[in-house]
Amino acid sequence: MQENKKMVLTSNSEDRKKMGQKKKTASLFIRLVSAAGTGFFYVKRKNPKKIQTKLEFRKYDPRVNRHVLFTEAKMK
Repeated sequence: MQENKKMVLTSNSEDRKKMGQKKKTASLFIRLVSAAGTGFFYVKRKNPKKIQTKLEFRKYDPRVNRHVLFTEAKMK
């Protein structure tokens, strides 16, 4: 009877360890580089499992003082 209690205690302590652990996120950081060639970039998070195409946004580039196309590039 005491052996059963010990087994229950060990299984509960293992469950507690698992409860505190977080899953790793699948998202990656990507760089959105200006098409104007100024070298200005934004950093954005992307989940490649959900979005498999390359991202393109029309965002503000302060170096040329206008909105231009920003395309996805790898982080260095």
